[in-house]
Amino acid sequence: MVTAMATPFDDAGRLDLDGAARLAKALAASGSEALVVTGSTGEAPTLEDDERDELWRAVIGSVSVPVLAGSTSNDTAHSLVLTRRAEAAGAAGILAVAPYYNRPPQSGLKAHFAAIAGATSLPVILYDIPIRTGRKIASSTILALAHGVANIVGLKDAAGDAPATARLLAEAPPGFACYAGDDAMTLPLLAVGAIGLIGVATHWAGQEFAEMIDTFLAGDLATAQALQRALLASLAFESSDDAPNPMPLKAMLAVIGLPAGPCRLPLGEGPADLAARAEGVLAELEAWRAQRGDRG
Repeated sequence: MVTAMATPFDDAGRLDLDGAARLAKALAASGSEALVVTGSTGEAPTLEDDERDELWRAVIGSVSVPVLAGSTSNDTAHSLVLTRRAEAAGAAGILAVAPYYNRPPQSGLKAHFAAIAGATSLPVILYDIPIRTGRKIASSTILALAHGVANIVGLKDAAGDAPATARLLAEAPPGFACYAGDDAMTLPLLAVGAIGLIGVATHWAGQEFAEMIDTFLAGDLATAQALQRALLASLAFESSDDAPNPMPLKAMLAVIGLPAGPCRLPLGEGPADLAARAEGVLAELEAWRAQRGDRG
C-alpha cells in the first residue's frame, strides 16, 4: 500500500515543511509502504520548482520508506528538469502523469514518457488518469513503453476500466506492476492482476486498505469484501463535485490532528460542512472498528 501524500500549507498558504515531515512519519507508521509526494493529491500544479525540491528533501529525510516524486507536467522539457532534481533529492522513483490540457496524440505520449525515463536512472511509474488529464494513455502505448524502456516498470491505473487493465497485464512484461490509482477500484483491479494501491483515503484508513489488499492476495475474498464495504463511506467522501480531492482529505487531516492547512487556489476553501462530513465518516469507521473488535 502506497499513499499519495497531501502537501501541508500554513494558514497563509506557505509550504509547511515541518508539517510535511510529521505527516510523512504518521503515514509510514500507519502502514504506508511508500509515499508519493507532489502528485495531484499533493497539489503539484500549484507548487513552484523550488517548493517541490524542498518538499522532496524534507519528506525523504524524515522517513525510511521509499518516496516517489511526482516530477512531471504537461511540458516535457520542464518535466526533465524536475525529474533530474527529484533524483538528486534522493527520490526512489518517479510518478509520471499523462500530460494534461494539451491532449497529445499517442505518439506524443510515448515520446514524452520515453524522454522522462531517459532523463533518470530511477524506476518510472506511468500515471493514467484521463478524467483529470483529458487524454487516455492507450494500452498499446503503455505496452510499447513497458517492453521498450527498461526503467518504465509500472502503472498507476485510474482509468476505471478493469477489463482493459486485465488485457494490458496479460501482455505486459514480467514484473510490470499495476497499482490501483482510484481507491474505489482497488478490489476490482486486484482481481485482474494489480499488486496494490496508491491511495488517498489511506491517510485515515490505511489499516483497512492494507488488510484488504493482504487478505485478497492471500485468497480470503470474504474478508477483503467486508473491508471494502467498511470503506464505502470513505470512498464516497474523498472526492465530489463540490469538494474534489484533496479538499476532503485536508478536512479529514484537520479532524484527526495531522498537518494539512488550506488548499491553494484554484481549489481554495471547501464547503462549510466539509469538516462535519469528515467527522461523520471517521465516526462510522471507528464504530465499525469497535464492532469488529468486539466480534473478534
